[in-house]
Amino acid sequence: MTDFPPLTELAAQEQELQFRSFTNDDAWELGLALVTRARAAGLPVAVDVSRNGHQLFHASLPGTAPDNDTWIRRKAAVVDRFGHSSLYVGQRAREEGTTFEEQFGLDPDRYRAHGGAFPVLVRDVGPVGVVVVSGLPQVADHELVVTVLRELIARERG
Repeated sequence: MTDFPPLTELAAQEQELQFRSFTNDDAWELGLALVTRARAAGLPVAVDVSRNGHQLFHASLPGTAPDNDTWIRRKAAVVDRFGHSSLYVGQRAREEGTTFEEQFGLDPDRYRAHGGAFPVLVRDVGPVGVVVVSGLPQVADHELVVTVLRELIARERG
């Protein structure tokens, strides 16, 4: 059984991991940082970064398949709809004693509240995009995104 982080921790991540601004170059840097980390660890992931529905970065590393792109779309749709990470939305349902599917009745071919999609947040603006990793167990997908966001945002703050 996977240990899911508590909702309070996931909410704190969203408060912490906010950019000052987010440009096309920032999307490229974020995507490249995720790919670099994944390659170094030999992780079979696909990475996607978008801003306002515009795909700015996409890469599929060895060991991925077209199914990873399907998962990316479904997890990103959850972030777009709810404004929180896909793991947060799924965990909120779990902590309420239900499942995402039971709680919202959304088409599972379009929405999956599995970890790996995280809102691109700009301080004092809110969500402006989505960064997604697919290919690992859902908590590991989420943790990869959070680790890289934390590093980039720390660098941005100097």
